[in-house]
Amino acid sequence: MKLQQGKIVNIQQGSDEWSELRAKRFTASEAAAAMGQHKYMSRNDLLRQKATGLVPEVSAHQQRIFDDGHRAEASARPLVEAIIQDDLYPVVLDDEDGGFLASMDGLSMDGSIGFEHKWLSADLSSQIDAGKLDEHYLIQLDQQFALSGAEKIIFVGSDGTQENFKHLWIERDESRFAAVEAGWEQFAKDLAEYIPAAPEAPKAEGKAPESLPALVVRASGMVEASNLKEFEAIARATLAGINTDLQTDNDFADAEKAVKFCADVEKRLDGARENVLGQMKTVDEVVRSIDAIKEETRQIRLKLGKAVKDQKESRKLEILNTSRQAFSDFTHKLSVSKYMPAINADFAGAMKGKKTISSLQSACDDEMARAKIEANEIAGVISINRDYINEAAAGYRFLFNDFGQLCQKPADDFAAIVKSRIADHKQAEHDRLEAERAKIRAEEEAKARREAEATAQKEAAERQRVADQQRLAEQAAEVVQQPAPVAQKAVQEELAQPKVAQAKPQNMARPRPTASEMAAVIAECYGVSQPTALTWILEAKEKAAA
Repeated sequence: MKLQQGKIVNIQQGSDEWSELRAKRFTASEAAAAMGQHKYMSRNDLLRQKATGLVPEVSAHQQRIFDDGHRAEASARPLVEAIIQDDLYPVVLDDEDGGFLASMDGLSMDGSIGFEHKWLSADLSSQIDAGKLDEHYLIQLDQQFALSGAEKIIFVGSDGTQENFKHLWIERDESRFAAVEAGWEQFAKDLAEYIPAAPEAPKAEGKAPESLPALVVRASGMVEASNLKEFEAIARATLAGINTDLQTDNDFADAEKAVKFCADVEKRLDGARENVLGQMKTVDEVVRSIDAIKEETRQIRLKLGKAVKDQKESRKLEILNTSRQAFSDFTHKLSVSKYMPAINADFAGAMKGKKTISSLQSACDDEMARAKIEANEIAGVISINRDYINEAAAGYRFLFNDFGQLCQKPADDFAAIVKSRIADHKQAEHDRLEAERAKIRAEEEAKARREAEATAQKEAAERQRVADQQRLAEQAAEVVQQPAPVAQKAVQEELAQPKVAQAKPQNMARPRPTASEMAAVIAECYGVSQPTALTWILEAKEKAAA
């Protein structure tokens, strides 16, 4: 249910047509009652009226109060117009689609300023002085703001005179509209399920048992005349008819009257007993009867006195526990119950100061409605956020394991958190992948450099080996071309020389290898000793000479 601006309908406030339209709509003056915040109407009363269409008749006293209020409003209007420097017109605003109605005491021609008048009581006077109105008034103004579109309302308390005139400006606050909408939504649900009970009985006054006849006993040495037998029979029958099973307000009221009745009977019997004893010394039968009736009466009185106290407390506890259980059942049926915070439904506090069973039940029903409205508001926010995260964060739910702590945030704030977390996660994931790719590229480049360097070193070594072999071969050829004795002598000298490794100067051409070096190369290539390698060289030289 959404409160929105209504249209002005041409109906006179107070007319039969106006009353008929009010019966079909949820009115601004009833909004506080729908939320359990009305000072003069309980929520159960409003449910009954809307369900049955029966409105309590206005008493003559109430009508005089209404008439005085209307006269005060008419007298105060010029005073208000002087303050706002504009004319005010009473209007009836109807939102047929939403089912809402607001009857305003006045609205400026441009619709920017509204006027609401109340009779100035001492309590209202103190509220205006403090600059803060009770919810009883503010809820009505909220609905007027919604249907009129006004930016501010001048709230006036007066008796129609300048001397007793106070006002307070109330600014439009659309953040309050949701609570009123939730209140009416819950009321509509309860109204759809409402089963009218029997008409409420008048306030229980209690009824005492039937009066007993006067007990007459005259005695002079013996009882001369007495209606004791008849009195005893009536008394016992009367006492037997007293109800001690207390359930309703009438039961409790009757019991309280019966307690007083029994106390009075005991007192009268004491008087009769003393009268008889004063007339004669021994009247066993009379005294025994009187004592028996008195004791039975006393027992009834004590039982009823205790029953009134105990059973009223029992009924209060039953109402309290039933209300608590009903609210617990309600919250557990909500679709987002696992995320719901604890709602403070203070049924015990609502029952304080209530004396009758009906007022206790009504107080708990009002608190039930208030708590349901609060729960529905919170559940609505959670539901919106849950649906949003299911749609916007598909594939990213792992980022919101703390949904239970976030779910009550306003929808815009929650959406911002969701978007921010997803964006941060995507950026972090992008940065991580980029870092991994950069690491892989660096590793591949390093590997490629190592492989290139190893290949280059291997190729350089191979070239050096080939060059060395070629050079040794050339040197060996030169040795072979020398005369054999010279070569043999050179080999022998070479073998006789100590084998000292000589440092190779850097960046210089290699010197011609000695016979020993050539023999070492041939020995290494063919796996033979150096002397054998030198012998091969000499033999090769001799063959070449031959």
